[in-house]
Amino acid sequence: MEVTRAAFGTWNGGRFMNYGQPLSEDQWIQFVRNAHELGVRTFLTADVYGNGAADSLLGRALAGIPRNSYCLVGLIGHDFYAARRDGAKGFPRFTDPRIRSATDYGSYLNMATEKALERLQTDHFDLLMLHNPDLIGYGSDRVWNELARLKETQLTNQLGVAPGPANGFTLDLILCLERFGPLIDWAMIILNPFEPWPGSLVLPAATAHNVKVISRVVDFGGIFNDDVRPGHVFGPADHRTFRPNGWIETAIPKLDLLRPIAERHGLTPLQLACTWCWQQSPVQSVVPTLIQEVGDGTKPIETKLRELASVPSVILTDEELDLIERVGDNRGCMQLKGASLRHNADPLPDQWSVSAELASVAQRWNIDPDRDLAYTHA
Repeated sequence: MEVTRAAFGTWNGGRFMNYGQPLSEDQWIQFVRNAHELGVRTFLTADVYGNGAADSLLGRALAGIPRNSYCLVGLIGHDFYAARRDGAKGFPRFTDPRIRSATDYGSYLNMATEKALERLQTDHFDLLMLHNPDLIGYGSDRVWNELARLKETQLTNQLGVAPGPANGFTLDLILCLERFGPLIDWAMIILNPFEPWPGSLVLPAATAHNVKVISRVVDFGGIFNDDVRPGHVFGPADHRTFRPNGWIETAIPKLDLLRPIAERHGLTPLQLACTWCWQQSPVQSVVPTLIQEVGDGTKPIETKLRELASVPSVILTDEELDLIERVGDNRGCMQLKGASLRHNADPLPDQWSVSAELASVAQRWNIDPDRDLAYTHA
């Protein structure tokens, strides 16, 4: 089955990413089954979420549902099998030379894929994505040749790459698409009306190499779910606490400027964000975060799911798109991960210098790292 226009991530419900008020296991399983019944039939899961627990719970939730009635997307790449977690940095990538040599990439990828499928109680992925790759993962022939073998052995039907978890990796992803575009069917990036930068810089390259895009964080940290307000209380481990101070207070007036567009088309703010994403070529799927926020007066999580499942077919006008672009302009608002002019030391798992090869990528795609990839709001 192909990836559907709306997708469901196993971070939904707050069980595996410390978002909002976590659902119980039984509630989470029912939530997944409700998504399938409502027509949200692409399910994304990463093996590192809960060290396999997300896979297992999703497998239980989908048990008994015909396999050909949903699209299953798996993400692999963090080695929680042979390595220790490095605090807040998480588990190292499987390509970390401290763990294994390149000759062992294939055995790891095969093992990780088979174990994930076993937990999910199925025999294949519809799409398998390289999750949060490091510098080696983006550029290694060995990595991508071994991923291609997973297609040959029918463990997956399609391949993709999912940069992150933070924003950036612009030049790295473009180079990956240039080098391995014939092998790559999908890429997943952060993209929404209030975070068009830097993800939109990658879209022309994805289009040129026939790579389809899944937009994540479509809700902009819950702002487009319309129940995160100034003074909102986040849990101590909620990932949104890493956003810059004042991000909510800045976003709410912007959302109010876009409400007339949503109302004109009979859309909720979340549906407007999804619609905007779908109009960005080559975006073909959206995967917002659906969580039950803590506190009184917050929107029920099932309401958010119904909104995602029932986005009407709407085409935003050029004038509306221009207004959204002006309101949502976020260029230079953060330090980006991946290739960076400010990084001149040895590569880190999520940050490295701009090599001559990456500089040539920037030139080919009319990207000026000093202008287009710089943090200017400090």
